[in-house]
Amino acid sequence: MLEFLPREVREGLEAARKATLRRKSRLRVQVGGAVFPVLRFWEDGMALDAKLTPHLRGLVDVYDGANHIFQCLIVASSQDGGELICGFKRSTAVLDRPALDYWHDENAPVGYLPKA
Repeated sequence: MLEFLPREVREGLEAARKATLRRKSRLRVQVGGAVFPVLRFWEDGMALDAKLTPHLRGLVDVYDGANHIFQCLIVASSQDGGELICGFKRSTAVLDRPALDYWHDENAPVGYLPKA
């Protein structure tokens, strides 16, 4: 149905759609000192605005507002309809505690009483 509209109207609708996605999404990608808004995010990839974002590849940080939530390794990115589609090789959630390198027994005592 959009193919029957004039080119200027289609471009205006597309610009409005991207602006709405950018406004709704708090997600952003940080590469070095540069920050780019995320339009859509899914399990093994994300979409960014192709006009604002250069071709990305490598390790990037994903933030939700001020919270660092993921470290993603981008292995492929392509342009599709004004969006830069980035595919992940891995996406690791950022934790607020160090990783455990041992098995933690859930039934272990919380503390020990000293000898009297």
